[in-house]
Amino acid sequence: MLAGATAWIRRHYRRNVLLLAVVGIAVLPLAWRGPSCGQDFDFHLQNWMEVVAHWRAGILYPHWAFSANYGAGEPRFVFYPPLSWMLGALLGVALPWKWAGFVFTTLALFGAAWSFRAMARTWMTEQTATLAACIYAVNPYMLFVACERAAMAELLAAVWMPLLVLYGLRRTASPGKGSIVPLALTIAALWLTDAPAGVMGTYFLAMMVVVAAVTEKRWRLIGRAAAAAALGLGLAGLWLVPAFYEERWVEIWRAIGPLMRVEDSFLFGFLNVARLPAELQSDALYHNHVLAMASWVGISLLAATALAAVLSWPKRREGLWTPLVVAGAVMAFLQFRWSDGLWRAAPDLRYLQFPWRWLLVLGLLLAALSGIAAGRFQGLRNRQRAQALVALALAAGMAVVSAAVYWQPCDDEDNVQAQTATFHDAGFAGTDEYTPRGAMNDDIQPGLPPVRVLRAADADEGPLNPDLDTWAPTPADEVPATVQIEHWTAERRAAVVTSSHPGYAVLRLMEYPAWRVTVNGAAMPMPVRVHRADGLMVIPLKPGITRINVHWGTTGDAWAGRWISLAALAITLAWMWKERRTRRGEKFR
Repeated sequence: MLAGATAWIRRHYRRNVLLLAVVGIAVLPLAWRGPSCGQDFDFHLQNWMEVVAHWRAGILYPHWAFSANYGAGEPRFVFYPPLSWMLGALLGVALPWKWAGFVFTTLALFGAAWSFRAMARTWMTEQTATLAACIYAVNPYMLFVACERAAMAELLAAVWMPLLVLYGLRRTASPGKGSIVPLALTIAALWLTDAPAGVMGTYFLAMMVVVAAVTEKRWRLIGRAAAAAALGLGLAGLWLVPAFYEERWVEIWRAIGPLMRVEDSFLFGFLNVARLPAELQSDALYHNHVLAMASWVGISLLAATALAAVLSWPKRREGLWTPLVVAGAVMAFLQFRWSDGLWRAAPDLRYLQFPWRWLLVLGLLLAALSGIAAGRFQGLRNRQRAQALVALALAAGMAVVSAAVYWQPCDDEDNVQAQTATFHDAGFAGTDEYTPRGAMNDDIQPGLPPVRVLRAADADEGPLNPDLDTWAPTPADEVPATVQIEHWTAERRAAVVTSSHPGYAVLRLMEYPAWRVTVNGAAMPMPVRVHRADGLMVIPLKPGITRINVHWGTTGDAWAGRWISLAALAITLAWMWKERRTRRGEKFR
């Protein structure tokens, strides 16, 4: 075994070194200039810090982001897939926060290159697959995602996309070497990494297998992909079921509000800023700026993919070419306004928000078709050296583009030090789409005490003095009382309120159906709790001592998701055991 491992390392180390070199060159701007404060940088950094804080409090799987809404929190981790924030948090435990983003990006790009090469070797030589993997890892959209957008979950999702091609289209060598289990695991990993990528990956897989089944008469591909998709979604059920069911409890529709809708972001479909309301004009200018870059990246990738398809035309009968070209044509169609009807009709497609998100998959198609085209020149002398030089030159070029165009400087509020300080101090503004239904989280100010005792349930509501940076008490609304905080962590709050008058305890905590509340030992279910317009939790008080306990409870939909995942896991293990027995039977036959 040791001799075999040594031989494998000798055979592959040069190509792995090339992948590392290409990725290392491409991410040099992040090492040299520091983190790029792109669109989602602060969101992901906050997630990572939140998760580390939960872990230190003994909560292995967080649900509630306690720093959101200036300490009132939001159910962010119910809806945001876990793999990216778990990886970021692990890096934050091991490294200073200023390096966590750089290492995350490096790991994601190298993982994408490695998985692409694993896929491409099925249809290409090892050398050509390595070159194509380099193209995939450092194509313009990948660096756009890493620096301009800092969309870490989408970047990590690039690791799984090539495996959809590998396990969705490959021919199995024997009855015991199937693709259903690895394809199901890939689909589960994709959904548990990034929801928009999960939608894209599911549609992409469907397109590929249908085209391959029709052109090659391999009808079993459709059944295999359908079975794997069902199993993969089941494996992801512990997150997917609550995220889907509990959408009714939050303002999820705000994720596709103005400037976030598909119709606002077709390539070169710039918004007329002057016609928009004044409060949207500043954001619209930035939207048009990002759309301009995405549009030029999109046009470049579309042109390069079309050229690669033409150059690889002589290899069209090898099985991979036709599904990729057809998928590429569909993605090109989806980039422009005439596809608006399809975006509206296809289930959940509108939640991609930006049509140019499909460029993540288009970069994969460009790399694969480029590899197929490069396979035509196998007879050239020094081909391996030439391909390595091409890959290194591409990485250097993309590093220059990233440094000059994509990399975003951090202002005083967004840099890592400021984000860390704010996290440990007042907290951050809330995320629109994770706001509990019917709540106005814009009315929550920084500096609220953990518990206020007020004369009326809706007293002291909203930013009464917008000129103040933090909340200030309004004595006329308050009831004289003493408040003793016994426990105040992310998913458990306990306080004792002593008052000689009736009133209402208003907690610095957003209402949500998963909270289990007891008052003096008696349960207080959600339907009987008082509602405030700002969404904060209200507990009616009688004169005397009132003990309030609030903790996060496991809802029925969460239990359902766990049972579905357990059932899918049992099926997966049974399937793997069956395939292993089949392989043994083939070996000794």
